[in-house]
Amino acid sequence: MIICCGEALIDMIPTANSAGETAFLPKSGGAVFNTAIALGRLGVNAGFITGLSTDLFGQQLAQDLNSSHVDSSLAIQSGLPTTLAFVQLNNGQASYTFYDENTAGRSLTPDTLPVIPEQVAALFFGGISLISEPAADFYAALLERESQHRVIVTDPNIRRGFITDEQRYRKRLDRIISHTDILKVSDEDLDWIIGGDMSPAEKVRQLAAQGPTLILLTRGSQGSTAYLHGEEIASAPAQQAEVVDTVGAGDTFNAGVMTQLFNNGLLNKDALKSLSAEQLSTALAYGAKVAAVTVSRSGANPPWAYEL
Repeated sequence: MIICCGEALIDMIPTANSAGETAFLPKSGGAVFNTAIALGRLGVNAGFITGLSTDLFGQQLAQDLNSSHVDSSLAIQSGLPTTLAFVQLNNGQASYTFYDENTAGRSLTPDTLPVIPEQVAALFFGGISLISEPAADFYAALLERESQHRVIVTDPNIRRGFITDEQRYRKRLDRIISHTDILKVSDEDLDWIIGGDMSPAEKVRQLAAQGPTLILLTRGSQGSTAYLHGEEIASAPAQQAEVVDTVGAGDTFNAGVMTQLFNNGLLNKDALKSLSAEQLSTALAYGAKVAAVTVSRSGANPPWAYEL
């Protein structure tokens, strides 16, 4: 089983109504939520840990998780409101305005860590849930506790607009990276985490020295590269697709890679250390294939296994 740990929110998607005016359609979303949904649809036994509201939007999130075969029984429920993210689209690129103060998702604290079932092989973390406090400290504490026995996969998916105390966030992120087995970063994430004029390969080696066994570097339309123990070992091109928007593309890529590793018995600490170029190329290619379907349709709408 793979459990995704992080934000679940409502994306308010701009839609033209019958009068030609812009209306907003509530769609379930959030980077970590999208990854969980994609895992469930790809046939992986998936679970989700978040702060889940009992309001109407929280009920929508729970229903959508269930519909995609994701277990939300470990979610921590409260009467606080659900986070809302109003989306603006420019040539397929999304920007967001968030309403996240005193919400169910953001208000988690480290003294409420759940017990993780024995059958869980890996936990996935990422997104704004690693930035916004106090929930960020909840997820960091859960990640550190579970890293002793399970594979930790992290995608920082850095959103600079959420960072109010950069030094504090960098310190937390460094601690998280040191306990991570598989770290996925975009080229933009990599340049933010490690500044300067070094090459991407040099920056990856510096990150690998902090702890991760496997680092996945994505470069949008230029594809992805896998580095094992800091050394480049495999790559895969992005798959061609008619892009409608990019919402959820990276989240779906993450799910595709984890699915491929999990289904082949490779999502454990020992196996990760000796992955072959072929195994990693196959995983990257599957991630690209899944992401290509997501970007070809509106909103974060990952494919089901039968669609591939």
